[in-house]
Amino acid sequence: MQNENILEGRHAVLEAFRAGETIDKLYILDGCHDGPLENIRREAKKQNTLVRFVTRERLDQLSETGKHQGVVAQTASFAYAEIDDIFALAKKRGEEPFVFLLDEIEDPHNLGAIIRSANVCGAHGVIIPKNRAALLTAAVARASAGAISYTPVVKVTNLSKTIEELKERGLWLVCADMEGEPMYRLKLTGPIGLVIGNEGSGVSSLVKKHCDMMAAIPMKGEISSLNASVAAGVLAYEIVRQRLAL
Repeated sequence: MQNENILEGRHAVLEAFRAGETIDKLYILDGCHDGPLENIRREAKKQNTLVRFVTRERLDQLSETGKHQGVVAQTASFAYAEIDDIFALAKKRGEEPFVFLLDEIEDPHNLGAIIRSANVCGAHGVIIPKNRAALLTAAVARASAGAISYTPVVKVTNLSKTIEELKERGLWLVCADMEGEPMYRLKLTGPIGLVIGNEGSGVSSLVKKHCDMMAAIPMKGEISSLNASVAAGVLAYEIVRQRLAL
């Protein structure tokens, strides 16, 4: 029997329906009939999803984040992809593979935000370690604003080994590091894996030594670092910029 997960927040639930995910039950705040919730109800009707109208107290009980926005969905377990799915998506789009690899990102909100950035910038997937890191949860889904429904997320046992496998399949691995070369001086076209490190300690030395390049984001202010999810977005869009310039 599959474990049930909670998906909450209007964007996350609506995008899950639009992506064709199986929603077993939908809980909506009784008496609330605004436009976004009506859109969700219509999607639920298309898929014959059981809809229940409940009190705010009941939604609060079901919610894992406390930020349900009047809607909670009960789904099957969050599905992880395989690395082959990432390459298949790149091939389907006729693009060079572009992958995010996250080295022990612990904050679910950072993970969700990075998945969102990966989707928006056209990356083909996100790879995370199964230990000492945030995994797919309701909080991650909500922070991704629905991107979790469209972006392949792969869970691996050994990130360093996975990097070597990706290199064998033609990817160049670039690691976010304050001591690296300024990102605009690096050639970031072609098949790329972007490695983002832990919120406090950055990319581990073990993972770093398997990377081909280290990229630094120029800092001009008094604060010398960025949040992990922000850094991921900045570096990702330098990759996008260079690809568009070809």
